[in-house]
Amino acid sequence: MKRFLVTTALEETWRDDEPVLFLGEWCRRHSRRDRWSKLNAETLPYHWDDRAKLYADYQYLQEFHERLLSDTAVELNRIHNVDHDLRYWRILIGPWLGYFTQMLFDRWTSIQHALSRHELSGTIVLTGGEEALVPNDMADFIRLFVGDEWNHHIYASILKRVRPASCVERERSDAKGPSNAAPAAGPKKRLKHFLAACYARAASVLTRDQDAFFLDTYLPLRDEMRLHRRFGQAPQSWRSRPPVRTAVDASRRRWIVGGKNLSEFEACARALIPGQIPAAYLEGYGRLLEQTAKLPWPRRPRVIWTSNAHEADDVFKAWAADKVEKGSPLVIGQHGGHYGLGLWSFCESHETAISDRYLSWGWTEPGKSNIEALGQFKAKRPLGVRHAEQPDALLVTMVLPRYSYFMYSIPVARQWLDYLGDQFSFVEHLPRSIRDALTVRLLPHDLGWDQAARWRDRFPALRLDEGRSALDDLMRRSRLYISTYNATTFLESFTMNVPTVIYWNEKHWELRDSAIPFFEDLKRVGIFHETPESAARHTAAVWDDVDAWWSSPEVREVLERFKARYCRLPDDLLDRLERSLRAVIAAADETSAR
Repeated sequence: MKRFLVTTALEETWRDDEPVLFLGEWCRRHSRRDRWSKLNAETLPYHWDDRAKLYADYQYLQEFHERLLSDTAVELNRIHNVDHDLRYWRILIGPWLGYFTQMLFDRWTSIQHALSRHELSGTIVLTGGEEALVPNDMADFIRLFVGDEWNHHIYASILKRVRPASCVERERSDAKGPSNAAPAAGPKKRLKHFLAACYARAASVLTRDQDAFFLDTYLPLRDEMRLHRRFGQAPQSWRSRPPVRTAVDASRRRWIVGGKNLSEFEACARALIPGQIPAAYLEGYGRLLEQTAKLPWPRRPRVIWTSNAHEADDVFKAWAADKVEKGSPLVIGQHGGHYGLGLWSFCESHETAISDRYLSWGWTEPGKSNIEALGQFKAKRPLGVRHAEQPDALLVTMVLPRYSYFMYSIPVARQWLDYLGDQFSFVEHLPRSIRDALTVRLLPHDLGWDQAARWRDRFPALRLDEGRSALDDLMRRSRLYISTYNATTFLESFTMNVPTVIYWNEKHWELRDSAIPFFEDLKRVGIFHETPESAARHTAAVWDDVDAWWSSPEVREVLERFKARYCRLPDDLLDRLERSLRAVIAAADETSAR
């Protein structure tokens, strides 16, 4: 049977008058089930449900990324008439190139599976407003790639290359394309930004050319000011700005990334990169350099340290890449969980590759001598309440894009529904008394999963918090915290000494070998569970006397050993930071003196 291919949830690309093949679960919005459930439709099985294939593909894409980065650097040096080294371009374009290539491979593979397994009658390709689907910068790209419009455009670009005869072009109903403006900040946040900007302008006149530079470090403000003083410089509150928005010029995008292709996918990637590369790296590159030249930042910083600006802040990245190329050392601090724990992570690999020193929360990695086990910078402390006397249980959930994005060992695309099923199973297996005390915390950004509606359909009486309450306030009222994913929250609950139960599907949250013994210990004392049913049974068993379990010598010993490795809280953090940064500076001075 022939089927009409539908690649996304954009219903203007659907057909009601013939059988349909949905390319993936991302096409079928829960809120639109009355529409899609009536179609004669199949959904293509997801190729990365084979997690061994997912990991193998990640390893291949890491190797391809290195070749592609080198070749793209050559093209950008030629286009801009510059001669920057590979590390410069890795700092500036590395995050985008890695993200885009990994997403493109997933979209390419899904299209290939559809073509090989089904006879397709056609597919609708929307046209018009394509310039709005080209990101201005990395932050713009992050806003775009979670949406149906951008993903439809990428699927269409692939289909036009591999099966042009099947593409039925139709003009977009909104020819301007999707809005990619950043959400407006609230009044409190705007006031905070205004006051910080005022201080930054006043303090910048005291900046010296060789000051140590700290931006988005995750240190508490008071500690960051102290660190400035320890380096004998005026305390600063340096702030970055987004790149100037630049119009897309199609005439400047008629090139292909050179290099040897080992597959049809690689040829596709090299052909599509020029059309999708952010304008800040192409048409707006000159203006980006003008912005960095006007920054009131040190001209020859002794050291550059950030824990968050290295991914999406292109003004900082362009400035830092230039300074690093001229000899300033770059230090990156860990900025969340999963690092050091998950089996694979593109971001971790990128960050350790661009940094002279990487400051972890306590872990090290064989073969990466630049990783230093320092401790948490933005550390949470106990809340000053007796959790055993609190009335509530708190289940914190996560949401991920419906389409795959950068690769790390987490559920991918439709696998989020498996994750959600585990949360439903946990709640179903709780005694009624604990279920009545339970708050389920959702993330405020839904990403098209309609998560609140799914929860209310399943558990109409359950108490939901749709991300409106501060997590610390919810923790303060909780007798027990239930963590459901490998990220920052359970590391914080450990350091806050909140009784914690963890569970996740180990087939979707693969751990690296060095982390497995620590989780085996957590499992032995009832903190970590492989199934939601086991976690629910343990929750019921300890609910009436949480202290007896959480304060037991066996649990405390395991917790302290785990925290020392993955969420260390040293009393002398500033001393450690100062020693580490001064050592980096000394090594850079020694190198430049040779």
